[in-house]
Amino acid sequence: MSDLAIRADGLSKRYEIAIRKDQPDTLRDRIMDTMGSPWRRGRLTSAGGRGQESRGHVWALKDASFDVKHGEILGVIGRNGAGKSTLLKILSRITEPTEGCADIYGRVASLLEVGTGFHPELTGRENIYLNGTILGMTNAEITRKFEEIVDFSGVEAFIDTPVKRYSSGMVVRLGFAIAAHLEPEILVIDEALAVGDAAFQNKCIKKIGEVAKSGRTVLLVTHQMGYISMLADRAMLLEHGTVKFIGETARAIAAYLDDATTRSSGDLRQHPGRESGMTPALVSARLTDEAGREKDTFSAGDNWFLEIEYSGPDGMRLAGGGFNIRTREGFRVGSLNTYMCSRPPHVIPTSGTLRFCIPRLPLNPGDFLVSVFVGSHANEVSDWVSDAIAFAVIPSDFYGTGYVLHRDRGPAVFTGSCEVLSREPLAFSGRE
Repeated sequence: MSDLAIRADGLSKRYEIAIRKDQPDTLRDRIMDTMGSPWRRGRLTSAGGRGQESRGHVWALKDASFDVKHGEILGVIGRNGAGKSTLLKILSRITEPTEGCADIYGRVASLLEVGTGFHPELTGRENIYLNGTILGMTNAEITRKFEEIVDFSGVEAFIDTPVKRYSSGMVVRLGFAIAAHLEPEILVIDEALAVGDAAFQNKCIKKIGEVAKSGRTVLLVTHQMGYISMLADRAMLLEHGTVKFIGETARAIAAYLDDATTRSSGDLRQHPGRESGMTPALVSARLTDEAGREKDTFSAGDNWFLEIEYSGPDGMRLAGGGFNIRTREGFRVGSLNTYMCSRPPHVIPTSGTLRFCIPRLPLNPGDFLVSVFVGSHANEVSDWVSDAIAFAVIPSDFYGTGYVLHRDRGPAVFTGSCEVLSREPLAFSGRE
């Protein structure tokens, strides 16, 4: 028996798009448009009659070839729009490739989007049995796993409630529990770890490790490089629909982060790190010193300033905003937001600039990435840009003792003191 779980050969997916062209406004434009029309093909008049559309296409995935072994965890990383979700939908048989093929050796369970594979009118209990049946399991096999699934998901009180009444977090928790516990040979997960609290995310991480140790295969898509670093045996980096790198996880993460913004300031209106479904409100971000001069290199103990400019659409109500800092390896080292800095009620103008300050920056040397956000209230994000800007912390004599800090001391700098407590040593008393 082959040790391959997946073999992809030249996978490509093309989507047709319509490109609108406005109708000519002047008599001269109408005449020129009419004279040129015999040479144009495939044009359609829009439903409103005010414009025309021509057909075009875009390759969401192009010539992707790779192998995945049984029992391997493969991380799939890349910017938004790189083709990650398209690839997983093809491997999950949700959509067909335009070109190429993928051989799948085993049953596949997928958790791609909130609610994928669930019937909203059915209860959680009924959806567990429905999903298990789709995977080819018998009722007896599903029943044997039922209590374990419900316990893991944490939705016991709502298991006989229609799924359409679940929150998005409840749906994802139940979906992950089903996908992970019904013993598929191949488990495909797209950003499921981004939903739920820290306790549930830790349960998911532990479960993914158990799944792989049992000989099953996992394909994991996430923007959290810390998870990829902890879990993946190998990682594949997608860029504009093509495979840029596949191999050692650390090298894939390094290549991904090298493509991320590496400047201390940036225009965020078209930033590739904006999370899908966000309402664009973040305009720019930049790091400065006390005088407002742009700065990208700091030492531990420097005063660190971040300015976030934002402008929400008319009618948008904003409560606050903030940022988090993570290492280039993907581990978050800290965060700060307006909710932490002031008591309720929380409200900020529709447009403006947030200026944060971290006095005496408590970071050891290394490279760091800053993600920024604004939100309508403390638990809801309206606009989020990952890896918006970056900065470096260089070695320094933070303590003023001649002891130079280096990155091997971890990400955080501790401040404190030490006193030596001692007593006079006992006099030696021996036999004469």
